[in-house]
Amino acid sequence: MSTVEQITEPVAQHGEGPVWYAGWPGLRWVDMLAGDVLELDPATQRVRRSHVGEVAAVVRPCTDGRALLAVERGFAIADPSLAHVRPLVEVFGEPGVRMNEGGCDPDGRFYCGSMAYDERTGAGSLYRLDPDGTVTTVLTGVTVSNGFAFSPDGGTAYYIDSPTHRVDAFDYDPARGLTGRRTLLRLPAGGGAPDGMTVDADGRLWIALWGGSAVGCYTPGGRLEEKVPLPARHVTACTFGGPDLNELYITTSRQGVPGGAEPEAGALFRYRPGVRGLPVLPFAAPADR
Repeated sequence: MSTVEQITEPVAQHGEGPVWYAGWPGLRWVDMLAGDVLELDPATQRVRRSHVGEVAAVVRPCTDGRALLAVERGFAIADPSLAHVRPLVEVFGEPGVRMNEGGCDPDGRFYCGSMAYDERTGAGSLYRLDPDGTVTTVLTGVTVSNGFAFSPDGGTAYYIDSPTHRVDAFDYDPARGLTGRRTLLRLPAGGGAPDGMTVDADGRLWIALWGGSAVGCYTPGGRLEEKVPLPARHVTACTFGGPDLNELYITTSRQGVPGGAEPEAGALFRYRPGVRGLPVLPFAAPADR
């Protein structure tokens, strides 16, 4: 049985959104409320930090190797090294709301959800950024918009609004987008709230459990197959990485953790589950954007 490895010090106050892209040097994730993107050097295991804004909610690759960013109130784009960041569009102006989590669809469009800083009910939305810069509101009345992922065949999208303790599924096609919302699974109270997630090549969902000190692996039918314990209560997100996409990288947070408690919280962890993941879906940014 594989064990969880801690591969960095607790370098993030609120680590989130890990992503592996072969066109980048290695794994990237965010220290969200510090406004930083972190990058793990695969050779030295050292962490490089790049400041990209007041909030760094999400980082995803573009098809040309650049980096798409969700920042506090909208979207930005950076060169592959993250040295130069350029705003794309401000989506909303409310000072009490920020972007939180997202991902791309199989046709290169980026979905990202928002939440209120005070987590008030229904203050967030889910938005879609198209390659031409158009922004569409997909869902409203969201509280803490979180995990977003697709089945291996691209025909089903999975979505989490954390306080509901549900993972919802949608049918997906390029013309109609997300339709047919239904509940895939409902997590029991007391085991942590679903946060970020990823899908493996066999279609199973790997879900970070905020407050649950674990990542849960669920079948597409909603059955729990495996639970991976971690030494930090607030497990935030996970992704498959490594050259063979057979390593599960897991981020954690120190948010709300008393000083001196949970010394590993904020570190990056790795688990080898014996399955492979799927390549990240990139944003289809045109060259002139």
